[in-house]
Amino acid sequence: MGYTSFVPNTERHSDNRTRRPAAPRGRARRGGTGGGHRAANRVVDILELLAASRDGLALREVSRHLRAPKSSLLPLLRALTARGYLAQGRALEYRLGPGALDLGAAAPAHRELVEVARPAVVDLMRRTGETVFLGTLCSDRASIVYVDKVESDHVIRYAGGVGDRRPLHATSSGKVILAFLSPDEREQVLRSLSLARHTERTVTSLPALRASLEEIRRAGVCVTTDELVPGASGIAAPVFDRYGRVAGACAIGGPTDRVGPRIRALAAEVAATARTLSARLGHRPPDGKEAGARTAP
Repeated sequence: MGYTSFVPNTERHSDNRTRRPAAPRGRARRGGTGGGHRAANRVVDILELLAASRDGLALREVSRHLRAPKSSLLPLLRALTARGYLAQGRALEYRLGPGALDLGAAAPAHRELVEVARPAVVDLMRRTGETVFLGTLCSDRASIVYVDKVESDHVIRYAGGVGDRRPLHATSSGKVILAFLSPDEREQVLRSLSLARHTERTVTSLPALRASLEEIRRAGVCVTTDELVPGASGIAAPVFDRYGRVAGACAIGGPTDRVGPRIRALAAEVAATARTLSARLGHRPPDGKEAGARTAP
């Protein structure tokens, strides 16, 4: 990460987008009656059910939805939890775990996000003049990965490539994703972070990071100044999927002396683009309010 001298801007005209995967031809019927191994079908039923549940489900609720006895479901739930494909919350509800999310990261879902986001991120670069990044949580859950970018035309600009990883605790994209994870998942990730120092302004303690994340949740956007690289600033807002889960972050990055005087205006632009991307992914806030609707002070 850093700055780079001018090179031809090919990102806006690249074919980095991907084709939307073909819709599946059909699914096995619920209850293991649709062919294949009964237990295997039941595992798929469980994963599909919990993927569609925003707050997780208790054993009795899984049993009711799948019309299957708790005694036959419990060993499967325990096995999936032990392998990391499910996780249990404080109320013992089951939800998708890191293993299932890692599988999702390897699937075309992120490429679909890039596809629906591309026109909006190109427009954001043109409106702000700064490099725009689309980032998602890495499978290591300690960093974010850039899945798309549109570079600024400025000679001095924020540099970073598609596929590059950056630490969660020292980037605007990483912190905004952390802030909008579910509480249980956020705590799980926080406990595993090393919080390495990159500059004098890097947040390196859990209490300070937790306080920062609460402020980000209230503001709806994250602004970082010189936290990863001296002289570089970032502004990010969360992108949500149809289930209300944070699917990634839309961010801009640039030199601090150019971004700093325009923080309020740039934050509003980033937040507006993130809301557009969330809507394209099917997100509909239940209370009619959008995260990212407020701008940084």
